[in-house]
Amino acid sequence: MKTTLLCVSLVALGVACQRVDRTPPASDTPATADTTVTPAPVAAPTPPTPPPAATKVAVVEGFLTPESVLHDPAQDIYFVSNINGSPTAKDNNGFISRVRPDGAVENLKFIEGGHGGVTLNAPKGLAIRGDTLWVADIDVVRAFDAKTGAARDTVSLASLGAIFLNDIAIAQTGALYITDTGIRFDDVGNVLHPGPDRIFRVGSDRQVTVAVRGDTLGRPNGITLDSVGKRFIVVQFGGRSVLAWKPGDKAPSVIAKGPGGFDGVEIAGSRMLVSSWSDSTVSSYETGQEVKVITGVPSPADIGYDGKRKRVLIPVFSGNRVEIWQLP
Repeated sequence: MKTTLLCVSLVALGVACQRVDRTPPASDTPATADTTVTPAPVAAPTPPTPPPAATKVAVVEGFLTPESVLHDPAQDIYFVSNINGSPTAKDNNGFISRVRPDGAVENLKFIEGGHGGVTLNAPKGLAIRGDTLWVADIDVVRAFDAKTGAARDTVSLASLGAIFLNDIAIAQTGALYITDTGIRFDDVGNVLHPGPDRIFRVGSDRQVTVAVRGDTLGRPNGITLDSVGKRFIVVQFGGRSVLAWKPGDKAPSVIAKGPGGFDGVEIAGSRMLVSSWSDSTVSSYETGQEVKVITGVPSPADIGYDGKRKRVLIPVFSGNRVEIWQLP
């Protein structure tokens, strides 16, 4: 429609004539019109802000195959288990160290196999209840006085065929739950997996039972109590899953996936922290998605958590050191 014809029509209706553009609005444009509309630029989505990085605050040297670190909040001290040799050798040369939060080694061999009536072969996972320190040691769990180091108790799981007791978590009832990774080493150091994969329970009466078993455990390594979720969190060394399990359940459920080669697991506030040998990291899984918190730490074993200072305590298994990292 041209401007002159439109003006004639409007005058006939008593409407003043105004200039009209030759091109009608887009909504009135016939479908066959040859028009080109330039779309408005779309702003690129703002990438999510990465979480603040953790900071390494101390490196403590001088350990011998450190496997686990545990913060005892009552004494405000760190315990470090030292295998000191093969993880399956019953050589009675393992020991537990006491380290202050400033990184000073208070007593390298606070508890030492072969001394003071102590038997300690290849100590791995640690757990504490009251003033009793529990230690996983190949096919037994041992109890010590957390203040003096004196031996208190030994519970053997050998009669149930325990192979490679790894980590310990203590239920609110006081019962112990211990993972058995089910692995052995041959004469040249190859890792064998005769299995089975299990979690044992030791009751307050020292009665030992198999709480759960099966391939779904995936060579279970770290275990911790999630008191808020009223469940245990278990991580697979032989798989890629982070598992949740409640006593009475026949099998665990998968709650997250990651790189695998998992070792330690800790509940740190709302975070679920897991160490991985596969990519030398400690990652958080509180939303079910992996968020790398610490990177570049080879062979990170059974991590600990200092809730008083919000620190991650990492035993570097093959590096004979413990790294202390500050969370933001």
